[in-house]
Amino acid sequence: MKLNTQITALFAGGIGVLEQEGHRSGIFKRRITGRVEVNALGIVGDEHADMRVHGGAEKALHQYCADNYASLKTAFPSAANDLVPGSIGENIAASTLCEKNVHIGDTFRIGTVLAQVSQPRSPCWKINHRFGAPEMSTFVANHHITGWYYRVLEAGHIQEGDEITLVDRQTERFSIDEFWRVQLSHRPDVADLKAIAEIPGLCPEWRQRLLGRAARLA
Repeated sequence: MKLNTQITALFAGGIGVLEQEGHRSGIFKRRITGRVEVNALGIVGDEHADMRVHGGAEKALHQYCADNYASLKTAFPSAANDLVPGSIGENIAASTLCEKNVHIGDTFRIGTVLAQVSQPRSPCWKINHRFGAPEMSTFVANHHITGWYYRVLEAGHIQEGDEITLVDRQTERFSIDEFWRVQLSHRPDVADLKAIAEIPGLCPEWRQRLLGRAARLA
């Protein structure tokens, strides 16, 4: 299928301190208007405060659908002025591509970079603290508007305006949205858990988690 869009904006760097508990976080990305280098670990110069859960080859780039911000603004009007592309820590902001049409294992050409969708983002409490909205991460998760991570298959360069084009698809069924529908179910179908786990390109950590849950349910 033909599926493509353009990079609306790029973001990287930006470690700051979250209010309340004073935790350092890389959620405070800065917009980059020039051409940037991307290697196996993402945009050169990007920063992550907690490497236990952020960064690394399986989370090299985070893309978020800019269209999702409209839903967030409606749900959290007190934070509407701050809910703009880049504000939840994504590297790539773009429209059109979203959780309903991007699938686990999809490979995209982004500028000269070749990248594969490895997993959805799992929203955490840092989003809540960033916007002073205690329920925002739960809203993002429950509405499946999490964005997704890429692993980099071929290093290269990207910049605003570059095309993002689907070049290969591993599964026609399991979009990011469908992944979350299964994963967040109280008692998901064991066959569905196994089917997701077997998708080429899914990150090993999620594969283990899904197979472990399938074994427990079985």
